[in-house]
Amino acid sequence: MRKLFHYPLCGFSRCVRLELSEKHLDYEMIYETPWNPSEDLLEYNHFGTIPVFVDINGVSVYGFSAIREYLEEVYSEINLIGTDFQQRAEARKISDWFSSVFYKDVYYPIVQEKILKRFSKNIDKTPNPASVRIASSKLSTHMEYISWLIDRRNWLAGKDFSIADITAVSFISVLDYLGAITWNKYDIAKSWYARIKSRPSFRNILNDNLPQIPPIKDYVDLDF
Repeated sequence: MRKLFHYPLCGFSRCVRLELSEKHLDYEMIYETPWNPSEDLLEYNHFGTIPVFVDINGVSVYGFSAIREYLEEVYSEINLIGTDFQQRAEARKISDWFSSVFYKDVYYPIVQEKILKRFSKNIDKTPNPASVRIASSKLSTHMEYISWLIDRRNWLAGKDFSIADITAVSFISVLDYLGAITWNKYDIAKSWYARIKSRPSFRNILNDNLPQIPPIKDYVDLDF
């Protein structure tokens, strides 16, 4: 059985989970916490970071970009990057935007305040509400970017669902879980998110429910 070492509220882990599900690949999810890696995880990745993917043949890959490239090369029957160089470049560009700029400006400051400061022993626990306010203000720019793209395309990178949508929704869905997005401000982006929430691949993401950090009430609703 394939294995994925993951943390449910890790955007990078969600990227891999969605790609595995979109490719109809069965796998076992092994729960990890980013701040306290297990010995099993360290056996495959001595840095102790997630996600880590272990294939049926024993090949192990860590880092969501490396796992993504591996899955596209080994399980190429379902293509999530694009069929020509322009589509692939656009999908990679948008994916990189959300995994770097959105991650730094919006996702990490909010996750740091709402999750990491609660559980990690290796981080300054002094509250910094200003960082959340700044991140929340920057969120609008990214949601407007999504709206601008969807107003002109079927999906973020073009006519087909791709890694661009997967990366964006993986980080955005964590913020949605935490109640950090006011969706009535972003009607077009909301329609895009609703379409993804209805995809079969998203069902196990909607099932995430950590007792110590429960999701907001509307998180599981497809018509939210």
